[in-house]
Amino acid sequence: MYYEKELQALKKANRYRTRSVVDYAIKDFASNDYLNLASNKEALTKAYEVLEQNRIYASKASMLVNGYHQIHKNFEELLCKVNGFEEAIILGSGFNANIALIEALTRKKDRLFLDEEYHASGILASQLQHIDVSFFRHNDASHLKELLNQSKAKRNIVAIEGIYSMSGEMAKKEIFDAVQEFKENTLLIVDEAHSSGILGANLSGIFSHYNLDIEPNYIKMGTLGKAYGSFGAYILSSEHIAAYLINRAKPIIYATALSLFDTLMAHYNLEYILKHKEELKAKINANKALAKDILDISIDGLILPIVINDNKKVVAIKEALLKQGFEVGAIREPTVEQAILRVILRLEHSEATTKELLELIKRFIKN
Repeated sequence: MYYEKELQALKKANRYRTRSVVDYAIKDFASNDYLNLASNKEALTKAYEVLEQNRIYASKASMLVNGYHQIHKNFEELLCKVNGFEEAIILGSGFNANIALIEALTRKKDRLFLDEEYHASGILASQLQHIDVSFFRHNDASHLKELLNQSKAKRNIVAIEGIYSMSGEMAKKEIFDAVQEFKENTLLIVDEAHSSGILGANLSGIFSHYNLDIEPNYIKMGTLGKAYGSFGAYILSSEHIAAYLINRAKPIIYATALSLFDTLMAHYNLEYILKHKEELKAKINANKALAKDILDISIDGLILPIVINDNKKVVAIKEALLKQGFEVGAIREPTVEQAILRVILRLEHSEATTKELLELIKRFIKN
């Protein structure tokens, strides 16, 4: 067979992956549906009612042909209002959003600076032939500043995450400060896939958390498939940057526009977050407190990474928890430097259920 040796090597290294159909009887502590809005029937009903009254039910084309609908525009305007940016562009996925930004913004004579723990989509985009890339030590503002000082590029593009998807660690305020020292020729991309809906006074993300004024060199991207309980992604920026992306970013130009139904679901779920933000913040803080009390781990959001440092053992613990009715993530090397249990303290579950899981994990990791 064509790839038999490669597959055998993955199995030997305990890195072999498979798919399984979701079992709704299992308690979900693995998905990124942080606020449990993928189960928001009110949003589902509203989206269906609006779409039923529409002449068409699907986007049919690229946004630059005739696939840009008032439903898209309404949601983009809400995103701008909530986040304080001039323009928004919605598109098919966070993976595509990262590729769009990095491929389009980084031109010849420019330099891309990636946090070494940046998402795989950004790493993939950085490998394009025309991109000159440097990696800076994770969340290390002094190293980034040193590299920016040395840069002779026409433009510098820095990319970080608001909350990092594996470690759950929040980007340091000093990173923003370092970028602003070079703002005349330096752009900052912040991937807020895991911080939108989790951080900030209105749960809009890390810009709100740090109470930052939105500057022309700031670009925010995020997904709709996590806290917003839908599917797709968005890019927020100045009018100038948005105009450039619409003209140069291939995943925007050549892909069919985001599903109308998914756009409506995200719109109504965002409205739900704004309406219930205080209640949601209280639940988020309560789950963070449980992680500290039971496992003595402090977390910035709802991602709880538990270092196991053994690919075989982390899978064994995951399977043991599954037998107890709990689904968690088992993230293995080389995706992470050390194998971890990735537990998402989702708001779907009661305090008693979350406590039960954390106590089980505490017991299993001691054995």
